Amino acid sequence: MTLNERIDALEARLHAADEHLSVKRNALMARYTTLHLGGPADILVSPDKTEQIPLILKTAHALEVPVIIVGNGSNLLVKDGGIRGLVLRLCRDMQHIEIKGSTIRAEAGAMMSTLSMAAAQANLAGLTFASGIPGTVGGGVYMNAGAYGGEMSQVVSLVEGYDMTGEPFRYNHYEMDFGHRHTRLMDENKLITHVTFQLKPGRRDELLAEMVDFNTRRAEKQPLTQFSAGSTFKRPPNGFASAMVDQCGLKGFTVGGAQVSEKHAGFCINKGGTAADFLALMAEVQKVVYEKFDTMLEPEVRILGEDAPATEV
Repeated sequence: MTLNERIDALEARLHAADEHLSVKRNALMARYTTLHLGGPADILVSPDKTEQIPLILKTAHALEVPVIIVGNGSNLLVKDGGIRGLVLRLCRDMQHIEIKGSTIRAEAGAMMSTLSMAAAQANLAGLTFASGIPGTVGGGVYMNAGAYGGEMSQVVSLVEGYDMTGEPFRYNHYEMDFGHRHTRLMDENKLITHVTFQLKPGRRDELLAEMVDFNTRRAEKQPLTQFSAGSTFKRPPNGFASAMVDQCGLKGFTVGGAQVSEKHAGFCINKGGTAADFLALMAEVQKVVYEKFDTMLEPEVRILGEDAPATEV
């Protein structure tokens, strides 16, 4: 069978197994990313409970349909040609949060801001840094997201999920191999369903005040009203990406409808362009920074999919 025929079979089997499962064909990924860029996914499935996930993965594996996992799409650039195969989206339909003592267990689709607020309201410290990160718990742990000196590796005690064949896994903190904006899950292509956080006692009023401070600073410095995917490049070993881009005079630099933010040089924004514009902008920024600092900036944004045919770009 061709890939399209296998996807037809996947759609039919999923509908037969669970008629309530959200399945969309040719779903435009621009609607599911904060950059508002990206062509169509062959098939987009959005489960609303964990029990549906092994079925989806095992069926896709049996039919040899490739699978891509996404969350809120806040750190994602999908190319103009879209994504071949299945996109499995874990977002706000899976957002249960359970608190027991100083431990929080959250579903992967819970927003990081919601998790941070739940912890603060429960007088638990350690997650204030996450209050303004616009991603899901699953996405944040997958890439070890962080801000203002905090990151997920500091508070995660257990990660649960599935591999792409639908087999479950459980990794403790040490087994996750946390690095800067990296975990072993990025290499192994595994899906997170639940994360357990071990926190410390705190005072609600102090924690809420700290969250307000972080979010005020974020709003002052970052282009939150523009379409972006957060920080475009990872922090290099010898400095800060935003400072290097700024020192190269690239604030406001534009390629098509993509621009280096005039407010924060670490953010590239979409002003009505294409993914090809955004990629070309990133490449030019990398080139100029490399020529000046002998440093190759590494993308922090996750890039997926394929280019559109030349006649469509």
